[in-house]
Amino acid sequence: MELFTPKLITVLRAGYGLGAFRADVLAGLTVAVVALPLSMAIAIASGTTPDRGLIAAIVGGFVVSALGGSRFQVGGPAGAFIALVAATGQRHGMDGLLLATAMAGVMLVAAGFLRLGTYIKYVPYPVTVGFTAGIAVIIFASQVHDLLGLRLDGPEPGELFPKIVALAEAIGTVDFSAVGIAALTVAIMVGFKRWRPHWPYMLIAVAAASAAAAMLALDIETIGSRFGSIPRALPAPHLPEISFELARAVLPDAVAFAMLGAIESLLSAVVADGMTGRRHRSNCELVAQGVANIASSAFGGLTVTGTIARTATNVRAGARSPISGMLHAVFLLLFLLVAAPLASYVPLAALAGVLAVVAWTMAERHAFVTLTRASWGDATVLLATFGLTIFRDLATGIVVGFTLGTLLFVHRMAQGFSVEAVPIVPDDVADEDGRQQYEGVASRYPGVMVVRVSGAFFFGAASAIGAALERIAERPRTLVLDFSAVAFLDSTAAKTIESFVARLVRDGAHLIVTGARPEVERVLRANGIGPPGATLAPSIEAALRSVTA
Repeated sequence: MELFTPKLITVLRAGYGLGAFRADVLAGLTVAVVALPLSMAIAIASGTTPDRGLIAAIVGGFVVSALGGSRFQVGGPAGAFIALVAATGQRHGMDGLLLATAMAGVMLVAAGFLRLGTYIKYVPYPVTVGFTAGIAVIIFASQVHDLLGLRLDGPEPGELFPKIVALAEAIGTVDFSAVGIAALTVAIMVGFKRWRPHWPYMLIAVAAASAAAAMLALDIETIGSRFGSIPRALPAPHLPEISFELARAVLPDAVAFAMLGAIESLLSAVVADGMTGRRHRSNCELVAQGVANIASSAFGGLTVTGTIARTATNVRAGARSPISGMLHAVFLLLFLLVAAPLASYVPLAALAGVLAVVAWTMAERHAFVTLTRASWGDATVLLATFGLTIFRDLATGIVVGFTLGTLLFVHRMAQGFSVEAVPIVPDDVADEDGRQQYEGVASRYPGVMVVRVSGAFFFGAASAIGAALERIAERPRTLVLDFSAVAFLDSTAAKTIESFVARLVRDGAHLIVTGARPEVERVLRANGIGPPGATLAPSIEAALRSVTA
């Protein structure tokens, strides 16, 4: 059960001193300063109220750190979920959104206990870059309304094309006061990020923009004017409305939440590992993410996942243990209890500026351009994932991108095999590379042919390898297949060998397979490849001696 032991327990068992606690307090405060404006901005962009983002950061963030398998992971609402959360809320209402979040939590807990976290690392890199860039485009498009202070005739469409049309039709309603506040926010964030990257530039930018709007008495929308005041306490936990019909309706959304949450949180944990040299427990992390989503939904919060921005900030701030992530949640709760009324004065244009910078950072422009130039296969996977994420939905983009990536891998592996006839010469003769050839006893048996097979022998290459064997094997009395360079063999490949053996037997010939690894030999024997039609020998030498016997 060590795989499911939270890192918090591991740290406490190893000894946790006052010095580590001081470091965690400072790191937790630093992350809370970053998470405060970001959590509210993500909630608003997701079509909900800002307090739901804070609830997710407080409740979900505390649980992720307390139960997680990463020493430095910090959880909370993530920009990657904005489009999914907004679409789910529009289709099914708040009860449906909360139920989908809870169902996703159950799925993540189950995935962790089934040890599926190990397989998340197999998501191809072009897929992660593609959907991340697609999400960045969606986030930015969702903020144009508040960045420009536009006044739309009706609700803002969720799909990209209708959204662009609606925004274009409202372009004449641009509020230059909102544009100025958004530009000020972006300028402060970019400036501090370049020259003072360790300062809490998000909070500084939002505070400065809010102060400027108040001093200039600008008539622009704020959190208070659109949503009213933020509650100064956590709500009492309660279960969302549960019915079979609603659960069935939100099931696809719950699956998408769970899929993206697993990928996002484990990628964040990997980033933390790379920054610290530590190793996270992926399945324990999935269980923690699942419990965090169930808890967040019980308090009315949004979907929770491990976030790269907050986790990286936690590491850079000198965190020593998961206690820093737990303290980040405590500091956010103190803000909610003491200073929540101040949030009412924050301009929505300032929060839109924060998310615009987040979207620009998420886009991974350099990686995107590099992958489009790397190979046609990677470019295809990247662009398919990117396009489907934008114009269809995230789940479709990930599934199609992963499928294309898998097919591309199969194609590349299938091209990596070789089948070559090897001349049999006396002992004292070496080949052109200086390597000794097979035992000289073979030179006295011209009816023996040795064929070396290299690479992965699996369903993708089975047909081509079978055809190559048919061409090379010119009816020898004994055909020796050297499998010492075969790394993998599946049942389809074994069936190909079995059919080939049958043909050799009809022609009065015999097959000897040599050098097979134990796992390869096991598959061969399981598929009936053995006496009398074929022989399995440990080496070429043993095979040739059996011919002389």
